[in-house]
Amino acid sequence: MNEYVLIGASALLLISVLASKISDRFGVPALLLFLILGMLAGSDGPGGIYFDDPAVAQFVGVCALILILFSGGLSTEWKKVRLVTKEGLLLATLGVLLTALAVGFFAHWLLNLSLMEGLLLGAIVSSTDAAAVFSVLRSKGINLKGKLKPLLELESGSNDPMAIFLTIGLIQYIQQPETSPLALVGLFFKQMLIGAGLGYGMGRVMLYLINHLKLGYEGLYPVLTLALVFLTFGLTAVCGGSGFLAVYLAGLVLGQHHFIHKKSLGRFHDGMAWIMQIIMFLTLGLLVFPSRLVPILGPGLLIAVWLMGVARPLSVFLSLLPSALHWREKAFVSWVGLRGAAPIILATFPFLAGLPQAELIFNVIFFVVLTSVLLQGTSIPYVAKWLGVDAPLLPRRVYPIEYTPMEGLKGELKEIHIPPDSRLVGKAIVELGLPDDFLIILVARGKDFVLPSGGTVLQGGDVLLVLSDPGSLKDIVARFGLPDPESAG
Repeated sequence: MNEYVLIGASALLLISVLASKISDRFGVPALLLFLILGMLAGSDGPGGIYFDDPAVAQFVGVCALILILFSGGLSTEWKKVRLVTKEGLLLATLGVLLTALAVGFFAHWLLNLSLMEGLLLGAIVSSTDAAAVFSVLRSKGINLKGKLKPLLELESGSNDPMAIFLTIGLIQYIQQPETSPLALVGLFFKQMLIGAGLGYGMGRVMLYLINHLKLGYEGLYPVLTLALVFLTFGLTAVCGGSGFLAVYLAGLVLGQHHFIHKKSLGRFHDGMAWIMQIIMFLTLGLLVFPSRLVPILGPGLLIAVWLMGVARPLSVFLSLLPSALHWREKAFVSWVGLRGAAPIILATFPFLAGLPQAELIFNVIFFVVLTSVLLQGTSIPYVAKWLGVDAPLLPRRVYPIEYTPMEGLKGELKEIHIPPDSRLVGKAIVELGLPDDFLIILVARGKDFVLPSGGTVLQGGDVLLVLSDPGSLKDIVARFGLPDPESAG
C-alpha cells in the first residue's frame, strides 16, 4: 500500500513540475495550476483523494511559509531594496491594515457577517504574493522600470507578519470580546520588535556558524541552515514574537554577506521553497471542495472585484502619499496585489479556532485568491505596457565557472557590460593599466566565451566577468565611464 502512496505523491509532484512549463509558456501563474491540480486530485475531482483536515493543512502551510520567506530574504538584494524601505514598510503595515478594513466592512455588509467576522475575512486576504507576479513577467520577457521590482519584493516578503497578526488578534477578540483593543496594539509592537530583533540576531548567528564550523561534508551545510531556520521561527514564537518576520529578516541579513557555499546554499533553499510551494498548494487544493464553492460564487466574485478595484488601490495610494513615486507606478502596484498562499493558509485558522462561520470564510477566501490570480495574474504584462512601467528583461548569462567566496577573500565576482561607444573598444587589456586586485576572468562575446590574455582586444557588447576588490571595481567603472554593475539587470 505504501508503494501506491509513493507513486501517487511522486506523480503529483512530477505533474506539478511539468505544469510549471505551461506557466512559463503561456504566462499563467504556477500558483493557479498547482491549486487546480490539487482540486482535481481531491474528492470532488477525478483523483478521488479525500482530505478534510485543516490542522494538517495549516501545519504544512506554516512550514512551507517559513522556508519560502527565508528563501525570499536570502535572495533579496538589500542594495536595491533599501532604496524603497519606507514605501515597502508602509505597504506592509498601513497598506495591509487599510486593505483589511476596506474588505472587512464590505464583507460584513455583503455576507451578513458580524463586524468582527467581516474584519477577520479582510485581515486574512490582506497580504500579497509577488512570486506569481515575477513568474508571469519573466515568462513574457518583461522587466519593471525604476524601483517597482524591489518595492514589490519587499512588500510581499514583509507583509505576511502583519496579516498573520491581524488574523490571530481578531480571532482572539472574537473568542474573548472582553479583550481590550489597546492590548492588541501592545501585542503588535511586541511581536514585531521581538521578531525583528531575533531575526537580525539569528541571521548573524547563521553567518558565524556557516563560516566557522568548518564541517567535513558540504552536504551538511543545507542541514545546518534548515535547522537554524526552524530554530529561528520556534524561538521567536516561544518568546512572543513574529516568527515569520524573524525568518525573513534572518534570510535577508545572511544574504547580504559572503559565506562559504553561498551559491549552492542559495540553490538549495530556492529548490526547497519550490517543493514546499508545490506541496502547500496541492494540500490546500485537496482541502477545498469545489462543490462547496458554487453557493458563494456571486458574493465571492463581488468581494474579489471590490478587493482588486477599490480596497487595494485605496490602500496603496493612501499608504504611498508621502512617496515620490509616479501615479503610474502606484497604479501598477495597486493592480499587482495578487493574493497567494498566505491567505488560504490563514483561512484555516478560523477552523481550528472553532468559529461558526469558518467554512464560509475559507470558501470565500479560496475563491477570491483564485479570481485574483486568474484575472490579475494573466493581465499583468498588458497592464505594465499600458502604464508604461515595463522594460526589456536582460537574460542572465550562465558562465562555465563558479566562484565560492571564502573567509579572508574580499573579492567579488561581477559582470561589466562594455557599451558600443565605450573608450575601451579596440583596446587590448594590457593597455588599460588595471590594478593587481582587478582580474578579468572571462570575456563573454555573443554566444561564445573568450579566455582573456594581455593581448585580448575588447569589443563593443562584450561582457567582462571580473574578480575585484569593491574599491578597485568602483574606480575602474568611474575611470572608464562604464555602467554600474550593481544596477545591471
